[in-house]
Amino acid sequence: MTNLAHDISKPRRTFWTMERRDAAAGYIFIAPQLMGIVLFVLIPLGLVFWYSLHEWNVLANTFNFRGLGNYEQLLRDPALPQVLAASAIFSAGLVVFNMSLALLLAVLLDQKLRGIVVFRTLFFSPVVVSLVAWTIVWGFLLQNNGGINGLLQMVGIEGPNWLRHPTTAMISVIVVQVFKNVGLNMILFLAALQGVPKELYEAARVDGAPRFKQFRRITLPMISPTILLTSIITIVGSLQVFAQIAVLTQGGPGMSTTVLVYYLYQQAFQFHFFGYGATLSILLFLIVAVLTFAQWQMRRRLVFYEN
Repeated sequence: MTNLAHDISKPRRTFWTMERRDAAAGYIFIAPQLMGIVLFVLIPLGLVFWYSLHEWNVLANTFNFRGLGNYEQLLRDPALPQVLAASAIFSAGLVVFNMSLALLLAVLLDQKLRGIVVFRTLFFSPVVVSLVAWTIVWGFLLQNNGGINGLLQMVGIEGPNWLRHPTTAMISVIVVQVFKNVGLNMILFLAALQGVPKELYEAARVDGAPRFKQFRRITLPMISPTILLTSIITIVGSLQVFAQIAVLTQGGPGMSTTVLVYYLYQQAFQFHFFGYGATLSILLFLIVAVLTFAQWQMRRRLVFYEN
């Protein structure tokens, strides 16, 4: 009787405690995102690595194990240095011009002027335009007898064949991409500028600081987190460029505009070397991961809030 009374008076432990219910609710909420990451990131990444160890010929219906043969071919590929150089030039040009122009536009458009919203919409509108349509239009403008050279002839200047010379072809592709996406970085910079406390500028003006010093000492440090974000987004996007190259230059003239993604496409889908194409995609993944990690590690020096 004593043991029975003790068992009755002892509170029962329920399995669904408050902590477990909260944990289960959290897992349910993140389950779709986790499934997306597993299905569309981790599994494809694992398959790409598996394909890079094989030589897969779709036309001959063969799938042969090569081990590290594709990676050895990568080290011996005579075209790879030129491809990496073109990728570096494109990325450096895009990052410098895109971010500089975006910051300049954001500063100019961060003014309380009549009709300023119209100009903000005008500069942002290319972002929502179809990438292929945008590139095709620019392809017509940059032809030897296109609109750009037509305007130059009106002022007595004979323009070059922009897409058929190695230097001007790379510059043209960079400019097309800058004008396409500069509005996105502009909006991010504009939002960051509007978040800077106005009291800091008022105090600087009282102390007699000129505008350039205010920009260097107040504006840049306060928007440094946005600068870091936009630099990561821009660099990653520049390494993944494909449509502009495919429509405008097809990697030419020669291989002057053959960036890594387009070279990957050629190897896998034009020459049907799917195993080697998968190896190039692994290289691209490593480059993006290393650059992103390096930028993130530099945040303590570059970002004001991390100091």
